[in-house]
Amino acid sequence: MTFGLRLARHGFDAERLAFALRTALGACLALLVAWLMGLEHPQWSAMTVWAASQSVRGMLIEKSLFRALGTVAGTAFGILLIYVAGGDNLTVMLGLVIWVGLCAGAGNALSGLASYGTLLSGYSASMVALLNTADPSGGILALGQDRLLTVMTGVVVALLVGLLFTRHRENDELRVRARRVTSETLRHITRRLAADQPAPAIRRGALLSEIAAIEETLEAHGAGSLRSRHSARSLRAILMANVAGMLWTKHPPVESEHSQVIARAVSEAALAIEADSPLETILGHLKRAQTLCADAPRLSDALQQLIGALEQREHYVRTGKTDTARLKRQFILHRDWVAARETWIRTTALLLLVGIGWIWSGSPVGAYVLLGTSVMVTLFSTMENPAWIMRHILMWQFIGAIAALICRWLLWPMAESELQMVLMMMPFILIIVIPFAHHRTMAGSMDYSMVLLLLLQPAYPLAGTVAGSTAIAMAVVAGPLLAYIAFRLIYPTDARRRRATLKGMMIHELRGLAEDGDAPQKQQLWRSRLYHRVTKLVHWTNKVGEPTRSATRGSYAVLGIGNALINLQQLLRDGVLNVEQMRQVRAALKTMASLDRDPEGCAEVLAQLATRLEQTDLPGAAQLKAAAASLKANQQFFMTGSPRLAG
Repeated sequence: MTFGLRLARHGFDAERLAFALRTALGACLALLVAWLMGLEHPQWSAMTVWAASQSVRGMLIEKSLFRALGTVAGTAFGILLIYVAGGDNLTVMLGLVIWVGLCAGAGNALSGLASYGTLLSGYSASMVALLNTADPSGGILALGQDRLLTVMTGVVVALLVGLLFTRHRENDELRVRARRVTSETLRHITRRLAADQPAPAIRRGALLSEIAAIEETLEAHGAGSLRSRHSARSLRAILMANVAGMLWTKHPPVESEHSQVIARAVSEAALAIEADSPLETILGHLKRAQTLCADAPRLSDALQQLIGALEQREHYVRTGKTDTARLKRQFILHRDWVAARETWIRTTALLLLVGIGWIWSGSPVGAYVLLGTSVMVTLFSTMENPAWIMRHILMWQFIGAIAALICRWLLWPMAESELQMVLMMMPFILIIVIPFAHHRTMAGSMDYSMVLLLLLQPAYPLAGTVAGSTAIAMAVVAGPLLAYIAFRLIYPTDARRRRATLKGMMIHELRGLAEDGDAPQKQQLWRSRLYHRVTKLVHWTNKVGEPTRSATRGSYAVLGIGNALINLQQLLRDGVLNVEQMRQVRAALKTMASLDRDPEGCAEVLAQLATRLEQTDLPGAAQLKAAAASLKANQQFFMTGSPRLAG
């Protein structure tokens, strides 16, 4: 039995154990280097190593960059705030409440490491401004300079250690998975075109789950270099085009004289993908199919999206770049503005409450409470279930605080120099390696190191009192406790609620299409964003542990209803309706305002309107009838729109 298997039998993750060991050793090295440089808070360098280290080289490089940028922005704001405040703690508190709240909200609207850098800039300002108010003797410029230098030292050490022990791997797995998904999507399209085709190997729900799973890994795939970023963009475009193709397969069958020829060309494209043929060959088959889709515009659009995405991938393979501006126009990413708003409200409200308590008490310890709270309530707001992780963090921060007090008041009194104090810290840093790698104790364990290092500033001779250190330690640990309460009581969040919010946003956009006379001009933007939202909806459904059937069928219904609403808006714009027909269409569109409250009633109104349009041979009657049927069949999906979108 290998060493890794023996570790696994005892609950340890061998890779995580190796990562924890080299990170802990890197933290010790950064601590020593920062102390040798004469920095006042060398422990901040060790904290940075823990925060910036990654097991994947690309993520290590990019996270280090965003940590540096976030620190610079936050430190600059903290210094500016102290100067503007002129010693008034009330101004400092209000400035931080506004800044950290905005950073937390923006961080939830962004994605990936840009989100991390934004959140970091919020609490970096807190570290500079609040530590200055707690101990203003050192001067704000000196504190800001010390913060920057210690963080940069930690970033450099994390990079050196990480680059030394991680290898750059050209990840071909994602390309293979994306090709397989595309092949299966084309098989579904072929089957829809030619009913005598055998059943596809992967059903729709499983295929969309695979697309969602691949999409979730693209951030890591694209980190570390511009070339990797372009690769991730081209792969995301292919995935979104696949979603468009899969949603098309729920349309009524195509009645075209070229259906069999189109099916044959699409099937040949699938075969070419499975044979790992060059992209030019695959594109040739798809373009031949697309030119025959004059009487099937929806299929033509779906194929054109896939062609455009594959052309971008082919351009990337040749040049290492993509047309970024074109991709941004064609493929709009979902942003969770609801979570951003709720996070801003939660963060601002909690920090204002804690800040008022600090100002009212006048105690320097209050600054540490506000500092700990600002870190916890921002950094973990993007987690799937922040209240759950906060419970573990609270436990580990308490253990870290105890360890810091033991080091400070049992070991440091025996030290005869500042160097000995630094060396005495290292066993406390290394001891976390084992729980960090065990599946029962790993959750939140890194925060042991963060609190330990935050509370241990080596300064000889030793000053302060046990009571004072204990008060500061408990003030810092109060941060995760208050954050836990806030995450439980103020817009509580988990996978189920995130899914409900996303469904609510999709339904809210349908209501917007019904109200917007310019909807036909915005249909490409709406569809593009919908495709990304479908992958996110499937992702959260998988997280909840429920079958994806409801999510996929509901998504098909949303697309069909949206297309029908856009067609109705186009009929109003074209002036082809008489006065009575215009009244009926406008009344039906107005009814869609109750889509999330009375989907059955909305379905009946759309079905009645479809019958009237059919009687007068107006275009879109069949589409509207199919949308009404789909809405009626998926009432439960539309009834669960999130009430958090109100207002």
